[in-house]
Amino acid sequence: MPMSPPLHNSPPVAASSPVSAGEFSPQERTLLLCLAHDSISSALDGRAIALDPPTPHLAEPRGAFTSLYLRGELRGCVGYVLPASSVYRAVAETARAAAFEDNRFPPVTKDEAPHLEIELSILSPPQPILPESVEVGRHGLLISQHGRRGLLLPQVAIEHKWDRAIFLEQTCRKAHLPPDAWQKGATLQAFSAEIFSDKTL
Repeated sequence: MPMSPPLHNSPPVAASSPVSAGEFSPQERTLLLCLAHDSISSALDGRAIALDPPTPHLAEPRGAFTSLYLRGELRGCVGYVLPASSVYRAVAETARAAAFEDNRFPPVTKDEAPHLEIELSILSPPQPILPESVEVGRHGLLISQHGRRGLLLPQVAIEHKWDRAIFLEQTCRKAHLPPDAWQKGATLQAFSAEIFSDKTL
């Protein structure tokens, strides 16, 4: 089995993030959300689930983040930044990791699992971008320098009402870099995220 790509925690975002239009059909969104729930419940039940993508589209590589909410509060959030596996497998693996491996929270229990609300963020492959081309609300950011890397999803800037400069600075801080590293040689990449949840279906 190939090694899984590294997992990353994402800062909390509102459970009421707006649904984004994109490439995944309502049927695909439903399928991926059901997969995320099943990945968590199967781990609690000690059973395995098939991770072979059911369609060529869901076999395409994507980065993905799964956010879990319980009674409106964040309960876990983990994701893959880079498209190292199929979107189908990425959703299953990040859902399970968000439930049991986010060290900010205790593992999800069997009693909690049926009440979880799930939000998925499916990422486009990161592409180089100039700072002046960053669009708040459209782009997520990935910054790297000196072996450090930080990522913020597009909805984070909206949630905190940041402008472009603050968004760039906060992404640097997420990487534990100086806030002006984006002006001093750090590698800056942008991506979009298609966001949907149990509430938006």
